[in-house]
Amino acid sequence: MFAKIMTFNLRKNTELDGDNAWPYRTKAVAQMIKHHHVDIIGIQEGVHDMLEDLERQLPEYAWIGEGREGGMKGEYTAILYKKSKWHIGAMGHFSLSENPEQLGVKSWNASHTRMCTWVTIKSQKGDEFAMFNTHLDHISEEAQQKGMELIRERMKTFRDQTALPAVLTGDFNVYPDNVVVTGLEQEEYRNAYSVLQKENRDVGATFHHFLGSEFGEREPIDYIFVSPDLEIHNVTIDREQYEGKYPSDHYPVIAEVVTRE
Repeated sequence: MFAKIMTFNLRKNTELDGDNAWPYRTKAVAQMIKHHHVDIIGIQEGVHDMLEDLERQLPEYAWIGEGREGGMKGEYTAILYKKSKWHIGAMGHFSLSENPEQLGVKSWNASHTRMCTWVTIKSQKGDEFAMFNTHLDHISEEAQQKGMELIRERMKTFRDQTALPAVLTGDFNVYPDNVVVTGLEQEEYRNAYSVLQKENRDVGATFHHFLGSEFGEREPIDYIFVSPDLEIHNVTIDREQYEGKYPSDHYPVIAEVVTRE
């Protein structure tokens, strides 16, 4: 199996961003995605209209997902995929709450409703894996930790039932030393940033407020993890501008995922 995976927080559409508001960045986002020739993208913060804008800019991609308030309401944790190469199998979602089967539910002192979207994806060559994509709360530590515990439980159950490898993408809103991240590592999920660390490359920030800052005290909050039966190669944090703009206030993170030999 070979798949080029991206996680990318699009930044919601708000007039407060001025010249960086979504209508002025749409082309930059599309150009960045085209530049990397990615197979599958886990996005965060995109609402339905934003996804439709990308659909027009990127006709080679399709997407699946639902708003976190249900239906087309609220932000999506949508998954985009290259139609010529990949086909969708089973799909679903759950809220990060005490009532996971119902979207639009807040639990654990979360500031907003939160969710996880999942899908099984199969290539024309027959390679198949599961993709989970999420956006954890940015305020409540309890919501962050219990939300990830629920995701880990769901991934474990899914993998036990299907024996499929799994990829997890998302904006976790925590730094690498947080239990949200270390808990995944303790269960032997592979962190894409471990590749950079082995190469003695700094990871740096992935959230930059449209300022383009790279290093300093801030650390990454956007992640790609894979199950132990997969390997990660050639990890990139894209800090470039496109169309004269940063595509978002988050940098996209890209990794090549292959079956472990």
